Order: sequence, then C-alpha cells, then structure tokens
Amino acid sequence: MASSVWKGMISFGLVSIPIRLFVAARPKRTNLHQIHSVCRTRLKQPLYCPHCERIVDRSEVIKGYEYEPGKHVLIEPEEIKQITLPSGKMMEILAFLDQGDVDPIYFESSYMALPEAHAEKPYRLLLKALEDTQKMGVAKVTMHQREYTVFIRARNNGLTLHTMYYQNEIAAVEGYGKNYDVKLKPEEVRLADQLVESLSAPFKPEMFKDEFRERLNQLIEAKLKGKTITAAPKATKAPVIDMMQALKKSLEGRGAKPSKTAAGPGERQRRKAS
Repeated sequence: MASSVWKGMISFGLVSIPIRLFVAARPKRTNLHQIHSVCRTRLKQPLYCPHCERIVDRSEVIKGYEYEPGKHVLIEPEEIKQITLPSGKMMEILAFLDQGDVDPIYFESSYMALPEAHAEKPYRLLLKALEDTQKMGVAKVTMHQREYTVFIRARNNGLTLHTMYYQNEIAAVEGYGKNYDVKLKPEEVRLADQLVESLSAPFKPEMFKDEFRERLNQLIEAKLKGKTITAAPKATKAPVIDMMQALKKSLEGRGAKPSKTAAGPGERQRRKAS
C-alpha cells in the first residue's frame, strides 16, 4: 500500500474520525534529462556554496527567508515545529457547502482519506451525511509546513479531499468575463445548441489519454532499437467561412442534419411559458 502523507483526525461537532491521507492522483510524465552534447553525460545541479567554494552536504542545509538582497532570516526545524498550528493533527470542519457552490477552479491537489482501525463507523456516518445532503465540508489542515483549506466530499463510497487555491492565487486576466457587444442570431444559437447535443457523451475517463507522452515513449523505444517513427499528422488550418455555414458543416460532419425545431434554452423557456 502507498505511504500516507498525513495522519490525524477529522472532526465535525463532537464527532472525531482518525484518518490517514493518501495522494489521490499524480501526473505521469516521461522526463527528459539535460545531457552534455559533447560527452553525452547527464548534467547535475549540485548544492554549491559560492562563499566556501565547495559542494555542501544536505545535512548542512537549513532554511532561510531573504528579507533583503543577500540577507536572510534563518529558520531552524525546531522553530517550524513550535509554530505548527493545531490543524497539524486535527482537521476541524468549519462549514458545509452545497457541492454546486464551489467553482472547480479552486480545487488544487486531491487526496483519499481512509479511516484508521476501529474508526469505520464515524467515517461512514460523515460519508452518509455528505451523500444525503449533497454537501461538502470545508476544513483547515497543516501539511508539509503549510496550512491548507480543504474541501471534503463524498466520492465512490469514500471521502476525497481537495486542497483549495486561495482567492489571491487565482489569476486575474484582463478582459476575462467581458460582456462582449455582439449580437447572436437565433438560428446561430439553435445550430450551436444542436452541435453541442450531437457531441454530448457520458464521461468515461479511460477514453482520454496523454497522446504526446505515448508518442514520446514510442520515440524513445524506437531510438533504442535504431528505428524511426512516423511524424505526427499536421493540423490543418480551418478556412475562414461564414458562422452559419461553419455550424451547418460541423453538424453534417457529425452525421446530423440542421434541425429547424432545435431551440436554445431561452427559446425553450419562452415556449414553456406560452
């Protein structure tokens, strides 16, 4: 079994649940190292001290905050322990939110929570309550010398946690969300709705793969065997055509005919009202 990254308690009200956290997902990458082009040796980045003019051992490394160029406040490991908050061992649920109220942009890393021995009943109780109410909990937890806000939700008959990006970590992009002054023709909206419907399908995560990683692995394997692989197909540039024509051609490509009866949400609501 994978090693846990945090051990402590979830509490809500007077109920406490001893748990362990396990990383729920990790990106899989095919990492390429930096190689010296002359001698084909892998390049390394040693811990080099320019003052002592030597490579230092990791046992000589401490942490420090640079408050002015070249000046640091030094932080000892014991001092880190002294300032660790109670959330380092107790994850208290502060509130419960409707699942639909949280934009997924706030989800950072995911973890799976498992109950400790003999804690199955309170674990199951919280899980059932979240399933019945369609809510998720919000709590604080300290891990890896940082305090996180986390969302706790029911998923696949277990508790899954997501660390939260704080509001100041969400990028503000100028122009995003702008109410563009454009007029959409009702026929364009109907065709766009129909195209979305024709492309709709149930979510099956196994259908989606990292094709670049697969081709990179194929390239590495081929080079090891002294072979070559075929180049990836080039993307063709779509011709600039009329919006209506583009929508109709897209539907035809899906084997669907533009429907005169297809209506957007607004028009469907007006029909119901009448």
